[in-house]
Amino acid sequence: MEQNPRIIPRIIEQEMKQAYVDYAMSVIVGRALPDARDGLKPVHRRILFAMNEMGMTHDKPFKKCARIVGEVLGKFHPHGDTAVYETLVRMAQDFSMRHVLIQGQGNFGSVDGDAAAAMRYTEARLHEFAEYMLADIDKETVDFKPNFDESLNEPVVLPSKIPNLLINGSTGIAVGMATNIPPHNLREVCDAVTLVINNPEVDANELIEVVPGPDFPTGATIVGKKGIEYAYKTGKGKVTIRSVAEVQEGRIIVTEIPYMVNKSQMIEEIADSVRAKRIEGIRNIRDESDRDGIRIVFELKSGADGQVVLNQLYQYSRLKTTFGIIFLALVDNQPKLLTLKDALQEFVNHRREVVRRRTQFDLTTAQERAHVLEGMIVALNNVDDVVAGIRRSRTVDDARQFLLATYQLTELQAKAILEMRLQKLASLEQQQIRDEHKGLLETISELQSILASEQKILEVIKKEIQEIKEKFGDERKTKIVEGEEDDVEIEELIEEKDMVVTVTHSGYIKRIPLDTYRQQRRGGRGVTAAGTKEEDWVEDLFIASTHNYILFFTNEGQLHWLKVYEVPEGGRTAKGRPLVNMLSLLPGEKVSAFVPVRDFETGKYIFMATKNGTVKKTPLEYFSRPRRGGIRAITLAIGDELIGVKRTNGSKQIMLATRYGRAVRFDENDVRAMGRTAGGVRGIRLRKDDAVVGMEVADESKALLTVTNKGYGKRTAVNEYRLISRGGKGVTNINLTEKNGLVVGVKAVKDEDEVMFISKNGIAIRTPISGISVIGRATQGVRVMRLEEGDELVAVETIVSEELSTVNGNA
Repeated sequence: MEQNPRIIPRIIEQEMKQAYVDYAMSVIVGRALPDARDGLKPVHRRILFAMNEMGMTHDKPFKKCARIVGEVLGKFHPHGDTAVYETLVRMAQDFSMRHVLIQGQGNFGSVDGDAAAAMRYTEARLHEFAEYMLADIDKETVDFKPNFDESLNEPVVLPSKIPNLLINGSTGIAVGMATNIPPHNLREVCDAVTLVINNPEVDANELIEVVPGPDFPTGATIVGKKGIEYAYKTGKGKVTIRSVAEVQEGRIIVTEIPYMVNKSQMIEEIADSVRAKRIEGIRNIRDESDRDGIRIVFELKSGADGQVVLNQLYQYSRLKTTFGIIFLALVDNQPKLLTLKDALQEFVNHRREVVRRRTQFDLTTAQERAHVLEGMIVALNNVDDVVAGIRRSRTVDDARQFLLATYQLTELQAKAILEMRLQKLASLEQQQIRDEHKGLLETISELQSILASEQKILEVIKKEIQEIKEKFGDERKTKIVEGEEDDVEIEELIEEKDMVVTVTHSGYIKRIPLDTYRQQRRGGRGVTAAGTKEEDWVEDLFIASTHNYILFFTNEGQLHWLKVYEVPEGGRTAKGRPLVNMLSLLPGEKVSAFVPVRDFETGKYIFMATKNGTVKKTPLEYFSRPRRGGIRAITLAIGDELIGVKRTNGSKQIMLATRYGRAVRFDENDVRAMGRTAGGVRGIRLRKDDAVVGMEVADESKALLTVTNKGYGKRTAVNEYRLISRGGKGVTNINLTEKNGLVVGVKAVKDEDEVMFISKNGIAIRTPISGISVIGRATQGVRVMRLEEGDELVAVETIVSEELSTVNGNA
């Protein structure tokens, strides 16, 4: 079978590979990436060139955008009219371009993402800024190429006096690559161009001093400088952009948002986050933006911390975004990743070529004009003979031959003399011709000197860039502040407030806002503080700030470490979360003491007491770095348990109270500081079957509150307990009977304090301490909590000003 000569056999893999490469390069070069010289993609360049060809300069009337789009489509850009119009619109948006290239008249969209009006309704013309990019295009400064149907020519690149690639930036997705160049401040970029010209060996650090970072048209704040420096030195990096917001009384006002963020969508997303309780503390959102600028108002709920809410907004909304910088542009029609210096150098190289070609064009034009004027001056010097000779000639050709033969003129000069009007023979006109010739000779000399000197060409570039800077330069809109990219820690998203942390016998933990509990008089029924299983009961609670650390000391002498905000918050009746899911506890191990700590400062100590009467003092900083499985806080004897832990300053007085109503008071200095793994020393000598149930820091301005399991309690002045050496048997603390039961806890309290009792069944009561009588040591006490049948009191916690100051790290 004879093969068709028009069919060329190809292996399909090779054909597909070649076709894809051709397609990729077509997208890269012809659509997606900007040229490093003028910073424009083909569609931008064609729009500006077409408008310039139509004479639509900034001092001419506006024309319909539909007419411009038709001109671009018909002559240079055979693609969709929507793509051309959207590009034209973006070049007129002052929130998209740092310096707009087109002046628009009509609806050209908004920062809310509103689309521009149809092109039949809008009008446009070139901005004066863009005219500096087109300047000298008619002086053979750039190469031209045929358009799509080879009926016209279009510029390969614009001669641009402006380093547009950096000033307005560019965004584009090609095949297998993308560019994302941020806009910059014109003054800074012009100074950087001058710096590169003056010192071609300038390093990146010197350039960064001149160009500290991007300058977005929407302002906002760039957080951190490392990302900027990395991008400028390598061509790739990322910067964090944060909105400008002010926290006022009861509200947050945002006046600047990150670049390319759709404002209305952002507000909707924030509203969704508020409804989902991802962002808390916002009562209402209002958009008060107008033509004068952006203004978004977030009304805060009563009591909400404005700074915490703002940090949440930064964390969970587009009020803070990341801009990924990719300095990818076309260099010699090939995609290249550029550093800041590379981008500046490419512009300088481009301008050097443009100035050289423009100077050569001007020189050629001046020389041609001077040549003509020289012939005219010859004619003027011999005006009578020239006129007579021309009059004697029968034809124009005879006259030309007469001039060529008589005065050794060129064809061009002879033609100019023959076309010269008689008015040029006037003396004043003759002088103007001679003056013009003289001026042209000076211009020619200057242009020749420029072409002969590379330094003079660079001086011309510097002069022109300085003029651009003075004419269009403005102040920086985007501030750059010190900080890391993710400088908002999770703690900053949490409002600092006091919480009640409860732990049940089975090891469930939760936190509840302190103000959940209303005050009640002594003997009240209380409110439920935690929902428990039938066989479970609340065993302990304490008060701490959400920003505190919690040191969890277990009955086996281990220490674990958490932040209060890491404890799940629940309602009053919520059971909480198992501590075993939050701490690495061993089987049978339970948390027996809690210490809220703000900082692990030196000069502070952790004082511990065990059930068997052993005490130990260890510097606080020894506990600042616990491991995942916990660290050893005290070495216990067999059968002993850790029952109490306090933070001290090393010179306090300690009180230990036992289950059978004994108490001892001794000086903390009697116990020397020990390491973490030490076992401690004897603190009290116990009777048979007795055990320590509580430890307190003694203060003679306070009283010791003692509480029994049957709901009785009393206050006794601390000074009624004589100070002895550690290790004694102690004195009577409370007279125990069948009526009041056994001691379950002790607290050192002041008259203005409040106290919280909690029962095995999860009933809690909060009451002023002043409602509990101050009586002697050997008394039974009074009823402090009325218990249901089968219930018993298991824990007591004071809510005092000293405790709260301890929570806030001031103790």
